[in-house]
Amino acid sequence: MGMSQQARPAVATPPAPGPKEKDGRTAQRPLALRLLARPEVGVFLGAVAVYVFFLVTAPPVREASSMANILYQSSTIGIMAIPVALLMIGGEFDLSAGVAVVTSALTASMLAYQLSMNVWVGVIAALVVSLAIGFLNGWLVVRTGLPSFLITLGSFLILQGVNLAVTKLVTGNVATDDISNMDGFGQVKAVFASSFDIGGVQVKITIIWWLVFAAIATWVLLRTKYGNWIFAVGGNKESARAVGVPVNFTKISLFMLVGLGAWFVGMHQLFSFNTVQSGEGVGQELIYISAAVIGGCLLTGGAGSAIGPVFGAFMFGMVQQGIVYAGWNPDWFKAFLGVMLLGAVMINLWVQRTATRR
Repeated sequence: MGMSQQARPAVATPPAPGPKEKDGRTAQRPLALRLLARPEVGVFLGAVAVYVFFLVTAPPVREASSMANILYQSSTIGIMAIPVALLMIGGEFDLSAGVAVVTSALTASMLAYQLSMNVWVGVIAALVVSLAIGFLNGWLVVRTGLPSFLITLGSFLILQGVNLAVTKLVTGNVATDDISNMDGFGQVKAVFASSFDIGGVQVKITIIWWLVFAAIATWVLLRTKYGNWIFAVGGNKESARAVGVPVNFTKISLFMLVGLGAWFVGMHQLFSFNTVQSGEGVGQELIYISAAVIGGCLLTGGAGSAIGPVFGAFMFGMVQQGIVYAGWNPDWFKAFLGVMLLGAVMINLWVQRTATRR
């Protein structure tokens, strides 16, 4: 045995386990704050508040038939608000959306009636016209680089004038002729303007379509490549183009989606009332955009959801019918909507700032 022993390596004792340190970048925010950061949460709370308000002040709202009417009014706004919201997330506006609805209805009605054709022919022709209007708006935006506000403002004025002038030229009146006795009317009405009974209450089919479209749009935004493209081009189109996103295709297709929504709502209006007034639709584009903004879509693009505009449209329908059920002067409707819009925007801003504050 040697004079010196071989040294053994020291074994480091691991430190006692303790709580891991978290900095501001890795800290997990509370669930409540993460929920508040969602763009649709603020409008949901606002919709609940408006509903409770009219539930208290307007007793007829408590009836099932009244709620069916409220949901119907909301659906006619919400069906258009969804594609308008997707377009806004993509960073663009469409001020021609309101009159485009009437253009679609006028096309279907006059083509079918004046040529004595099956109404399905007019419906298909109206779809082609609506998609063409959306394509032209999108193509002009991407080709000229001009703001979509200016392009679609021009489209708005053109369509407004064409709707009136062509209707007077073809029918000799400012409204189209009644098409309820034409071939195919019943079939088309069943798709776009029928109703069904639930517990003795008549429910319009547009409510079902509204919810279906919202579900599809939500799935597209959150689960598809196309949804990623929408957010990308709305956030920064040059950065999106640099990573291979087809910016032009995405923007043009979004305008065409607005055209598709205008066609659907136009068909509903036509087959609900059998005729169309050519001067209608003016101002509706602001309702659609307001529902999207209240629903959490940023005016600058790149943020928003498809669920938020559903609640935004419900708030509009609730106010529109709630004022009537409360027995108030309906002239206050637009003033109420303006206050609601400003209030919702302020609340959304406060909620998002609170939710993102460290």
